[in-house]
Amino acid sequence: MITRRALLRVLAGLGLAGAATGGYAGWVVPGAQPVIARYRPALPGWPGELTLRIAAIADVHIGPPAMPRDRVAEIVAAANALAPDLIVLLGDYVATHRFQRARIPVGDFAAEAAALRAPLGVYAVMGNHDWRDDAAAQRRRAGPIAGALALQEAGIAVLENEARRIQAPGGAFWLAGLGDQWAFGHPVRGRTRGVDDLPGTLAQIDDDAPVLLLAHEPDIFPRVPARVALTLSGHTHGGQIRVLGYAPVVPSLYGRRYAHGHIVEDGRHLIVSAGLGCSGVPLRFGIPPEIVLVDLGAPARTRIKAARAPARDTA
Repeated sequence: MITRRALLRVLAGLGLAGAATGGYAGWVVPGAQPVIARYRPALPGWPGELTLRIAAIADVHIGPPAMPRDRVAEIVAAANALAPDLIVLLGDYVATHRFQRARIPVGDFAAEAAALRAPLGVYAVMGNHDWRDDAAAQRRRAGPIAGALALQEAGIAVLENEARRIQAPGGAFWLAGLGDQWAFGHPVRGRTRGVDDLPGTLAQIDDDAPVLLLAHEPDIFPRVPARVALTLSGHTHGGQIRVLGYAPVVPSLYGRRYAHGHIVEDGRHLIVSAGLGCSGVPLRFGIPPEIVLVDLGAPARTRIKAARAPARDTA
């Protein structure tokens, strides 16, 4: 069976060869500007008067050549230009692959993310690469991790198995953030352990306001109850390598089931971002980097085009 690493090496060679001869329409070179992936899901039980625009940023993986610091600043500006009510960060802020030209510390990402602006706040969960990047946390098998502390120092709330009630102009909702499911080890390579506690997180919700769940890996979704209106995840990169719309390898125990986009199962809703950066090797093929924009409630306000960020509408 072909491994992800072997596949990425082969496709990297094919991609470089293609770029040398003029490229390919699905090829996304490092530094490509993100598209805006727009969603307007019809969520059961979501009050129509509770209008909410959410910008979601996932899998930045800061580090050259694919994601230099100045590109992170451009992504932050593009997200702000969408005028969201709420901004959520879905994990994996650092790059851990060996193809980096230089390692950029997570504090540099946090410094750029500090410029994010939304009236209802900026909230984050941590990803498996953020945990893997902290050697001390790996040794003690416990947090807090450096990335979470850096984000908190930058004024960004980090939710780890925590739910917060947020009052919006049209009503209240709960924002729940799950601890990372792959914090220690790698489930494809062997045993793993997470720091996630879904029952404990949802137990903090004490009224009937709708619930939004942030979970870095979408693998939690089969266990998410109908009480949660919408789950937002990243991690998969949409496969990062897609040939004619097909992703040969997706880092999920469920294969391509939760690879990308809007998934509905048993009336429960999940949106998985393709993310922005790269994991494994610094390239993407057939799946462009994206900022996710979700509109909930009444019909969407006039769409605002982000500077240097062409829009792509999705169902």
